[in-house]
Amino acid sequence: MEKGKIYMIPTTLGDSIIDSVIPKDVQQIIIGTKYFIVENIKTTRRFLKKVERGIDIDELQFFVLNKHTSSVELESFLNPALEGNNMGVISEAGCPGIADPGSDIVSIAHSKNIKVVPLIGPSSILLALIASGMNGQNFCFNGYLPKERNLRIKKIKELERQAIIGITQIFMETPFRNNNLMEDLLKQCSPNTTLCLAADISLENEFIQSKKIIDWKKHAPDLNKRPCMFLIG
Repeated sequence: MEKGKIYMIPTTLGDSIIDSVIPKDVQQIIIGTKYFIVENIKTTRRFLKKVERGIDIDELQFFVLNKHTSSVELESFLNPALEGNNMGVISEAGCPGIADPGSDIVSIAHSKNIKVVPLIGPSSILLALIASGMNGQNFCFNGYLPKERNLRIKKIKELERQAIIGITQIFMETPFRNNNLMEDLLKQCSPNTTLCLAADISLENEFIQSKKIIDWKKHAPDLNKRPCMFLIG
């Protein structure tokens, strides 16, 4: 029996118009898929209804993949693909497999010779880098910085050292802690270090701007509860 494919399905980065960020052919693949491995069922259902209002959610099967999912469960999630059915992997926002548990299921899929197909859609990491004016030849995505302040400050200094030698550093924070991170960046980084803030990417109130730390100190935007990528270079 021919195995199904694993589609890495991108979602919107917020409440944006589907057609503006998800290509039509990708939407058709989504509509034709009945099995989904997802980070959050409620979020996924809402996204699927935006793609196709008439979709019958009750016909679909969802497997929840998060930090609590056991390795034994992960293996079983791929049974529909082994039986010839295509499956989709969907994260909370943007492209799956980056800064979420999606990579775990992909690794298992490769071990079982199941074809993995990445689909085109918005990636906050790449969109932020593209618009930052920073080095796109050599960059590093660091995910979330430590919650504990002393460890976070230590990490910021480490990232700044890498940025100084030409490696753009990209990182993020839980939206309600953005202002705390911003405060630490302004206090700990050199005045001449360039910081890019890329908030609400692809949404109507998108804000992307690169400035020296010394200039951000004159006026720092309120980033509270706004999805944001931080870049230093």
